[in-house]
Amino acid sequence: MKDLCCIGHITRDKIITPKQTVYMAGGTSFYFTYGICHLPEVVSYQLVTKVGEESMPEIEKMRGMGVDVKCFESRRTVYFENKYGDNPNERTQRVLAKADPFTEEEMEGLDARIYHLGSLLADDFSPEVVKTLSSKGQVSLDVQGYLREVRGESVFPVDWSNKEEILRMTDILKLNEQEMEIVTNHKDPRTVARLLADMGVKEVLITFGSYGSLIYAEGQFYEIPAYEPREVVDATGCGDTYSTGYLYCRSQGIGYEESGKFAAAMCTKKLEHSGPFEGNIEAVRKLII
Repeated sequence: MKDLCCIGHITRDKIITPKQTVYMAGGTSFYFTYGICHLPEVVSYQLVTKVGEESMPEIEKMRGMGVDVKCFESRRTVYFENKYGDNPNERTQRVLAKADPFTEEEMEGLDARIYHLGSLLADDFSPEVVKTLSSKGQVSLDVQGYLREVRGESVFPVDWSNKEEILRMTDILKLNEQEMEIVTNHKDPRTVARLLADMGVKEVLITFGSYGSLIYAEGQFYEIPAYEPREVVDATGCGDTYSTGYLYCRSQGIGYEESGKFAAAMCTKKLEHSGPFEGNIEAVRKLII
């Protein structure tokens, strides 16, 4: 049995910032996997993904790094264009290609204590897939994909269908300040956290970019600071890096606040360069107050 299993599509990404345009792989599963690979191997890990033939070199690269990768075939790889302005907390997106959704049958052979679902688009994980995984272990979910509706090539924020059904099966939920309003129609994060807990979520993680984050678990709030980067280079994947750090700690039995601070510090180190987290645990710990 693995401690952690991240399930999600690896993407092809075009990242446009005021300073540069970069083409690279991406997606929750990509950032999560590279983050885990740069931390001590005290947590056993498996990546489950689904890509087109054009992305198989990326899969082989990960396997060459020693990652346990289970890869299913898709007709195409998800292709995102992410465009950032001067404010790294804001971006616009286009979807230039979609991958096939995950299926119940593909989940049946998995064995882990925590499954982190990196949803990128609304149909990635059906309620049936989430139910299958919830019968095996804890379900951690990044809400972002469920709130993305593709019209043509443009992405629009929407509330998602089957919300209450899926949240009842979700143990850990991560969302940001824009997503929390879409999901609950409330702007106060503490109200949002309590509402989500009432729906069945055991650990609610709400991130606010450079303003920090809030964790709600077992009836208690934990305010997590953001640590200032030396330079903001690339914000793509910061939310996924937060989930990586948090679940890395929680899977070891570390408490909510300490896990949140580690996640926030890991995000700061990722912000300082383009691409996924490539730091080390010592650099992360030095940032934590």
